Amino acid sequence: MTDLSRRSLVGLGLSLPLLGQLSWASQTPTSASQDGPVQINFNESPWGPCSAARKAMQDGIAQSGRYPYKAQYRLIDLFAERHDLPSAHVGVFCGSKLALQHAVMAFTGPRSLVIAEPSYEAPVEAAKGHGAPVHSVPLNKHHAHDIDAMLAADAQAGMIYVCNPNNPTGTLTPRRDIERLLMRKPAGSVVVIDEAYIHFSDAPSCLDLVKEHPDLLVLQTFSKLYGMAGARLGLAIGQAPLLARLEVFDGDNVAPASTLLAGLASLQDPQLVAQRKRDNARLRDHTIAWLGERGWRCTASHANCFMIDLRSHAQPLIERLAREQVLVGRVWPSWPHWMRVSVGDENDMRRFREAFAKVTAG
Repeated sequence: MTDLSRRSLVGLGLSLPLLGQLSWASQTPTSASQDGPVQINFNESPWGPCSAARKAMQDGIAQSGRYPYKAQYRLIDLFAERHDLPSAHVGVFCGSKLALQHAVMAFTGPRSLVIAEPSYEAPVEAAKGHGAPVHSVPLNKHHAHDIDAMLAADAQAGMIYVCNPNNPTGTLTPRRDIERLLMRKPAGSVVVIDEAYIHFSDAPSCLDLVKEHPDLLVLQTFSKLYGMAGARLGLAIGQAPLLARLEVFDGDNVAPASTLLAGLASLQDPQLVAQRKRDNARLRDHTIAWLGERGWRCTASHANCFMIDLRSHAQPLIERLAREQVLVGRVWPSWPHWMRVSVGDENDMRRFREAFAKVTAG
């Protein structure tokens, strides 16, 4: 049964219960206790879902006996309205990683995947499992995607993936470069812009480009700034025929009721994005400045993670930090001297600075 026919059955006019009082300030951090390990290794939010989303999750328990299509359509319609898009251009997935994996399956095959290095590895893992060729292109000197080199990598590329801001570096690729990519890409190839971290930055989203580019897919997620990594909710935005190519792998998928209601509540909280964006930038920039004062070079991050050039193999220092109960990100093979650090709360970053100073002393 298609998404449209399900809409006709459930009725678009049916309303959902109020999603609870919107209040970002009253939430409690979900990061480590004073004595537990600091978990700044997976780019998670230390704050978790906002207060309204937590209340909505509780309300969703009672609705979990039925498929929550009404909530899913309500989420789609709200997001589409906010971004001046047709509802048919928005698809819901249990995390944007699932949509990304489906995109690799749909758009590569004999045609290749072109991706920056270092970047988020999930597309590479999916392509290799699918038997598709992969072309990895180093970031440029500004640690942005080298669009010209990516265009030159394969004249028959099936999918070109751009994570912006990039994971693990947190760096931005300028909008003008993405627009050039869309204009010059190989015929029939699909450009996938992963905006998992866009809410932390001042960069414009590429959502507005979807209307004029039928081969553009934009991914967003509630896992990062919205603090719902454990709830699994992501969006794929593209023209309807493009989204239909993903649906063959997971047709009529629907997220859990509690997750969908939490997503709705998060979108309706007027303070959430701005407040968390400010707090993340303050904690990130303070830590990067502290490191710079001690001679350590970091990437110019616009996300909730950054990388530090340790000038020697990073893995031993990561292990020493772990012994100090501070867990940080892994090492990318192409950047063996760099270490990724996620941005936590005040206590997390204080403990990181103390541990980093200790393990690098001498």
